[in-house]
Amino acid sequence: MKAQGKVIKLGDNIDTDLIIAARYLSTSDPYELAKHFMEDYDDTIVSRISQGDIIVAGKNFGCGSSREHAPIAIKGSGISCVIAENYARIFYRNSFNIGLPIIESKEASERIENGDEIKVNFSSGEIENISKKEVYKGQAYPEFIQNIIKDGGLVGYVKEGGKKVDEV
Repeated sequence: MKAQGKVIKLGDNIDTDLIIAARYLSTSDPYELAKHFMEDYDDTIVSRISQGDIIVAGKNFGCGSSREHAPIAIKGSGISCVIAENYARIFYRNSFNIGLPIIESKEASERIENGDEIKVNFSSGEIENISKKEVYKGQAYPEFIQNIIKDGGLVGYVKEGGKKVDEV
């Protein structure tokens, strides 16, 4: 399982209210939420995202409320992966629950810059910065987490009966 894209770099302590403002929580439609992704932080982000882009952030990404709307908005926007130094635990869990790949790597968080082209291998945890010709280590995903993501989240995984990665 891999992701590749251009980096949109964010800072530390990006909370769920910045990811998707509370005024949009009347829907859980990923594409509707994506229209308002990060608009209170930077209202140009949505217009700059291309399908497959990757967010790289600092510490404590996804802090704040426990709502799943934040990872749903990220996934709906076309972001293929989020890399951060670390995550608020509830955001971490919600991301996997809805099938949004996230990975922790302090080194990648510090070294990767806005606009870099990167490739992430979730099986090995390797993060390759194509622009800088550097490689960073993140945590590798166990097979069952890869399956959850491939099945679109925990609900899809359960419906599929927990397919093996090779079967997907």
